[in-house]
Amino acid sequence: MKILVSFVSLIAFLLVVLTGPLYKYDIIELGTVFIGFKYGILTAVAALVLLVLQVIFKRNTLTLANVVVTIALSAVALGLPLSMLSKGKSVAPIHDISTDLINPPEFVAIAPLRADAPNPVAYAGEATAEQQRQGYPELKTLVYSQSKSELIEETKQAIDNLGWELVNTDANKGIVEATDTTAWFGFKDDVVVRINDNGSERLVDLRSKSRVGGSDLGKNAARIHDFIEELDIILAK
Repeated sequence: MKILVSFVSLIAFLLVVLTGPLYKYDIIELGTVFIGFKYGILTAVAALVLLVLQVIFKRNTLTLANVVVTIALSAVALGLPLSMLSKGKSVAPIHDISTDLINPPEFVAIAPLRADAPNPVAYAGEATAEQQRQGYPELKTLVYSQSKSELIEETKQAIDNLGWELVNTDANKGIVEATDTTAWFGFKDDVVVRINDNGSERLVDLRSKSRVGGSDLGKNAARIHDFIEELDIILAK
């Protein structure tokens, strides 16, 4: 029974963990990912039930390694999907975040790259803007005293430090575009930074948008926060 319990917990772990790489390399579709999560959770529960039965009826076959491995693998299989579900319920179900909700920065060079993406390149609209105002009221246009050329260079540095792929720089228009690819699933989310002159100040706006998915689980807002933090660190040097 010890082997059975460990095997079931391993299957649960693989059903959840492997969905990311399999989707990332176009082996399965997004819908299959959720099926994998569902059966991974059920299998993890089954593994824990079997472990309890082993404790009750086959205690002589129990080992510390058996218990640790089963609990660890089952915890991952349960924890990852449930944490994502919990996160999804705690944030606005949107995937297009901008610091300027009236005139969001537009994707230029990235637009053709999103031609086949389920989420269109156009801004999602007022309904999304209102949800963002409620969910992320702190995201607003940034104001800096540095020159536009300096901010463009520092923006490129911040993008490089964050590990994003630089796609386009248009110094004349004050536009920098990049793509961030998530590690586990390989989701591609696009970012555009717009820098405008406003007298002696520079107005900096960011927009981050997922190519797939209805909800981004708060990832785009977090990405904008990460960029702002990184840019401020660079400018402080």
